[in-house]
Amino acid sequence: MQRESMEFDVVVVGAGPAGLSCAIRLAQQAQENNQELMICVVEKGSEVGAHILSGAVFEPRALNELIPDWKERGAPLNTAVTGDDIMLFKSAESATKLPGFMVPKTFHNKGNYIASMGNVCRWLAEQAEQLGVEIFPGFPAADIIVEDGRVAGIITGDMGIDNKGEQKPGFEPGMELRAKYTVFAEGCRGHLGKRLQQQFNLAEGKSPQHYAIGFKEIWDIPAEQHQPGLVVHSTGWPLTDDASGGGYLYHAEDGQVYVGLIVDLNYSNPYLNPFGEFQKFKTHPKIAKTLQGGKRVTYGARAIAKGGFYSLPKMTFAGGVLVGCNAGTLNFAKIKGNHTAMKSGMLAAESIFAALQHDEAPAVLPDFAERFEKSWLYDELYRSRNFGPAVHKFGTILGGAYNTIDQNWFGGKLPFTIKDDHADYSQMRKASECQPLEYPKPDNKLTFDRLSSVFLSNTNHEEDQPCHLQLKDSSIPLKVNLPEYAEPAQRYCPAGVYEVVEENGEAVFKINAQNCIHCKTCDIKDPSQNITWVTPEGTGGPNYPNM
Repeated sequence: MQRESMEFDVVVVGAGPAGLSCAIRLAQQAQENNQELMICVVEKGSEVGAHILSGAVFEPRALNELIPDWKERGAPLNTAVTGDDIMLFKSAESATKLPGFMVPKTFHNKGNYIASMGNVCRWLAEQAEQLGVEIFPGFPAADIIVEDGRVAGIITGDMGIDNKGEQKPGFEPGMELRAKYTVFAEGCRGHLGKRLQQQFNLAEGKSPQHYAIGFKEIWDIPAEQHQPGLVVHSTGWPLTDDASGGGYLYHAEDGQVYVGLIVDLNYSNPYLNPFGEFQKFKTHPKIAKTLQGGKRVTYGARAIAKGGFYSLPKMTFAGGVLVGCNAGTLNFAKIKGNHTAMKSGMLAAESIFAALQHDEAPAVLPDFAERFEKSWLYDELYRSRNFGPAVHKFGTILGGAYNTIDQNWFGGKLPFTIKDDHADYSQMRKASECQPLEYPKPDNKLTFDRLSSVFLSNTNHEEDQPCHLQLKDSSIPLKVNLPEYAEPAQRYCPAGVYEVVEENGEAVFKINAQNCIHCKTCDIKDPSQNITWVTPEGTGGPNYPNM
C-alpha cells in the first residue's frame, strides 16, 4: 500500500497534558534560540479534549514553569480549592470526617484548582498553535515505524475499512509521519506504549504497572447545595476489603459538581461490578444530599496508572520517549497526575531539543534519565513510592495509617521498600470461591444503568469497521473465562461492551464495540489477558465536552 509521508523534527502522539506540554516547551526553546522546529501532535479524538477525563483537582506547579503568565492568558482555572474534607464511609449510612492529623499531607489542596482538564487541554492546544505547533485531531497513531532498531515515526490509521477488512468506497490509507524523535503521550495503557515496552524491554526488573478505573459524572445542582471550591474525598463503603479505592466530590464553577469513584483493579471477586459500586456510592447520605434535585450532565470512565515509582519503565528508547500516564508518572498519593504528566513532557522536550543540536541526533536521548532524576518530579514520585503498595499489602485502613505517618512525619522518606509484584489481572479468584454480589436497580434519579450513561458520553464509532477490541483466542471467553470466572468482562467494562447472550440455544460472547469509551479496563483486567485494545478509526470513541 502506497502511503503519503511527511517529515517532522518531532512527532507527539496524544494531545493530553503531557503531549501538549512537550510540544509547547519544544516550540518555546526553538523560539528562544531563533531556530525552526517542525513539531506535529496527533490526537485520536474528534477534537483536542474529546477523550480527556480527569477528576480533577489541578496542581499548577508545572504550568507555572511552562507558562508563568497563564492567568493573564486566560487559562480555564477559575475555581480555587477553598476546603478539604476527608471522609471515612463506615457503612451505607454512616460516615466520619477524619481529623487533619490522620490525613496524609499529600491530600491537602491549598493552592490548587478544581478544573476540567478537557478545557485545560483545549487551552494548551491554543498556546501550542500560537507557537507554530501543528495539531491534527481525528488522526489516531495506529502503528510504529521502526527502522534499524530505531523508532522513526508513526503511521496514522486507515480510514474506510469495513468489518471484514475490505476497503470501502472513499478508503484513505493512513499517512507516515516521520520524525527524528517520537514522543508517546497516549495516556494510561496506550496501545503503542504497551508495544514499545515489550519490544524494547522497558519494564524489565520493574514491578508490574498497577491500575484503577476512575468514574466521573458532572451534575448541575441546586444553588443552595453548591459550595464552590470544596473538595471531598472518601474511603471505605461501598468498597469492601476485597476492593480498595475511594470516592470524590468536587464543587466546581457554574453550579456544577464532579462526582466519581476510583476502584483499584487488583480486586479479586469476579462478581464485583465497578460501575455498580459507583452507583451505590452516590446513594450515601453524604453524597446524595449534594446531588439531590440535581441533573446529571455527562458520564465517563478511564483507567488510571497508579503503580508509581517502582512501576516506572525505562522511558527512553532509540528514537523516542514515553511520557505522562503512558509511562505511569501519576502520583497516587495525591490522586493527581496532570502536573506530573506535564513535567515529564517538559523534561522530554528539553532533552530532545538538546539532542537536536548535534549534527546527527543520538539514537537514545543521552541526558533524559539525568534530567528526570534531578527534577522535582522524581523526588515527588520517590517520596510517594510506598503509598499504593502499602494499601495493596495492608488494606485501606492500615495502609492509610502507614502512609499518614510516612508522609506527615517523615516526608515520604521512611527507609522501607514496599512493593506489589503481582499484576492486577492475576489477583482474580475463581468464581466458585467467591460470593455473587447484587446491585440494586437504578432509580434514574441518583443511580442509572450503563447504556443511558454511555449515551451521555457522546460515544460513537462507525459501525461497519474492524472491531478494535481484539481477542487473541476467540474461544477463551466461553471455554475459560465463563466457567472459571463467570466471564467478568460483563461486569468490569463500564460501558456494557461485553455480553454473554443466548442465540439458538447456545451461549455467545458478544462485543458491542460501538459502546467503547476507550477506558482500557478490558486490556488490563481480563484474567486470561486475551483482549487487546487497538485504536479504532479516527474521531471514534467518546466526545466529552468538558471532562
